[in-house]
Amino acid sequence: MPVPVPRQRQVPAAEGGSASSVPAPPTAPSGTLTLLLIDADPAGPLSVPEPTDADGRPVRVRTARNLTEAERLLTDDVDCILLDLALPVPAGQQAEAEAAGELVTLKHVLRLAPLHAVLALTSSGDAERGAEAVRVGAQDYLVREELDERLLSRAVRYAVERKRADMAQRQLTESRLRAEENARLERGLLPTPLLDGSALRFTAHYRPGRSRALLGGDFYDVVRTPDGTVHAMIGDVCGHGPDEAALGVELRIAWRALTLAGLCGDTLLSTLQEVLEHERADDEIFATLCTIDIAPDGRRAGLCLAGHPAPLLSRPGRPATLLPYDNGGPALGLLPQARWSRRQVELGAEWNLMLYTDGLIEGRIGQGRQRLGQDGMVALVDRRLSAGLSGDELLESTVNEVRDLNGGDLTDDVAVVLLSRPQGNAVSPERTRTEQQGAPAN
Repeated sequence: MPVPVPRQRQVPAAEGGSASSVPAPPTAPSGTLTLLLIDADPAGPLSVPEPTDADGRPVRVRTARNLTEAERLLTDDVDCILLDLALPVPAGQQAEAEAAGELVTLKHVLRLAPLHAVLALTSSGDAERGAEAVRVGAQDYLVREELDERLLSRAVRYAVERKRADMAQRQLTESRLRAEENARLERGLLPTPLLDGSALRFTAHYRPGRSRALLGGDFYDVVRTPDGTVHAMIGDVCGHGPDEAALGVELRIAWRALTLAGLCGDTLLSTLQEVLEHERADDEIFATLCTIDIAPDGRRAGLCLAGHPAPLLSRPGRPATLLPYDNGGPALGLLPQARWSRRQVELGAEWNLMLYTDGLIEGRIGQGRQRLGQDGMVALVDRRLSAGLSGDELLESTVNEVRDLNGGDLTDDVAVVLLSRPQGNAVSPERTRTEQQGAPAN
């Protein structure tokens, strides 16, 4: 039956040969199905019964006499292709046919229309060729002599639904594989603290703001140098996405290498700023950073702040408080010739030191515009310490309450690091190593 030729279809990227890009499966057809018949008879159209869809409406049949005409008629509304396997190889493609072997025409159609259902049409004496067509990629094959309206109608509907299911399954499988690969990569990029020989306890909590991500723009690390000093840092790259996460990992690795090489304070931060300036994608990108180096006796530390919130210090019998944050320097990447001072702070004999990113303090409180802020966070943590919480339980409870106060998940990344010096400094290296083996919470 004559039908108007609709707009030319848009060829997806996958048709250009990219195996890594999976197009979305075709959506359910609205209205009448359209069948493109590619006919081998140059003298006239192949006589086929008029198929119907599931509602009994006639399927529109569009006929092409060769592959060139078929490509022109292969528009967005075509749902299925019925290809006569007896279609001769186009002129100039004989060499390709010999190299490809059998069914070169079918293979050409499958490359031309990777999103469309394809039915192969063969003769009764060539059923093996029809089965081979299905192996190559057709949804089914039909025998010319057995063709009737009921059989063709059923085959068209079945082919369309099977193709749609195959595409959906392929997309689901590849999405799952990509998610698994990303998860393995992100887990591998999370730090493994180097604290062998230290009596300090270490706990960390990490919750990226990106949906279904394991790694965000926040980063942290803890290492112990040969002289017994424990160095810790936490930072935050502005923005939320994979590029920021990658830059955070680069800065963390650079910090670890520079720390183990003996750099500290302004020299270390100046070098990290150079790394940031070379690696960032845009001059507007910056990163805040807090570094602290704890003396081997555990009673004092050196603190550097680069536009980052000051750590929280708690000691027995005293309210939790923030370490001094005056004389801090700007965030990395803001001022080319910036300098950062290192301030000496007294910790005492027994303490908890919590480093965190601003995702922990910028959540809202209730329905208004008020945010938790540092004072609210200090009070919140103080209550939990008074209740006897510590380690993972303390961090998990703190982050959960911040989320509840916000009325739902936090939009920013959250990283929290807790270093503790227990009473009497009597924590065995074996216990410390055991605690380090636990992965940060996600």
